[in-house]
Amino acid sequence: MLLVLCVDLDDDLGRKTGMETPVVGREAVRKAAVALAIADPEDSDVNVLFEGLHQVDSFDDEAVEVAAVTGVDGRDVEANRKVGEEVDRVLAELDTGEDVRAVVVTDGAQDESVLPVIRSRVTIDSVRRVVVRQAQDLESMYYTIKQVLDDPETRGTLLVPLGILLLIYPLTILANLLGLPGTVFGLVSGLLGLYLLARGFGVMEWVDWGVERVRTGLFTGRVTLITSVVALALLVIGGVSGMQTLEAMREGASARLGVVEIIAALTFGSVQWFAAAGVMSSLGRVTDEYLDGSFHWRYLNAPFYIVAIAAVLAGVSGFFLDEASLEFLAFMLTGGTLLGVASTLSFAVAESWRQRQQKMS
Repeated sequence: MLLVLCVDLDDDLGRKTGMETPVVGREAVRKAAVALAIADPEDSDVNVLFEGLHQVDSFDDEAVEVAAVTGVDGRDVEANRKVGEEVDRVLAELDTGEDVRAVVVTDGAQDESVLPVIRSRVTIDSVRRVVVRQAQDLESMYYTIKQVLDDPETRGTLLVPLGILLLIYPLTILANLLGLPGTVFGLVSGLLGLYLLARGFGVMEWVDWGVERVRTGLFTGRVTLITSVVALALLVIGGVSGMQTLEAMREGASARLGVVEIIAALTFGSVQWFAAAGVMSSLGRVTDEYLDGSFHWRYLNAPFYIVAIAAVLAGVSGFFLDEASLEFLAFMLTGGTLLGVASTLSFAVAESWRQRQQKMS
């Protein structure tokens, strides 16, 4: 038996039409293709479904069935897993006792990445990639370019680098007039490099997310916003303090400091400030959780854990720098451990007591 398998890895069919997948049978696939074409006529998966129907009609001399399987949008591993599960369901429905061979229909190389998953379940006779023929006249090219440039993501990706490159010539003229002929190339290449890195690593998405968080915090009265600013300032102070401690150790040392001494100096000078930043940030988070009504006693472990870790790091780094005795190190290690254990047990008991009170009420 031959199975024509239409693959939609990013689940356009399910997301845009609300249909459950897999879709099995010629009439069911035809209805799915029509529904997707109505929902989004420009979706290339429409052509995949119709090509699957065309393939079924081209095999007149043997038993042929057609099915459409989908994955998950934006997550390759989960998408491949879901396609595999749907192929298993299709094969279970086609359990006729005959050997099943498959003709896989896709719309590009991305969907073909799932072929090993399908091949592990059924023998693949061939792969059919659907490429839509487009008119090559000037009008069609004009509207295609116009549609691409209307897309905000594509517009930002293409036009911003081109704009920066086109600025090289006028900036060069301006730099020559000002007597700075070499500056413009470094400036332009730096801007272009920063932009490409930002696009490549998705920094702009993080910036947008951060701006949205700040805006939400300002208008909803989030304490985390204030404590985060204070924590950031404390981190900067801690970094400066660590560098000052390192410089002081270098000036007072008779020999060159090793890697262990450098790390210990940086830690010893900054750990108290970093700990204060961590405590400040965690207290802000705990306060917001309490105001939102989602507070749990175990959240209070965070500041105590931070203090305990800071105590251990201070003792160890001070010992390596000969700023603390062995007895002080033992005290800090023991105190940090006991503080962490005590806070864990205390808040666990408080959480358990709170749950019992809620059940009784």
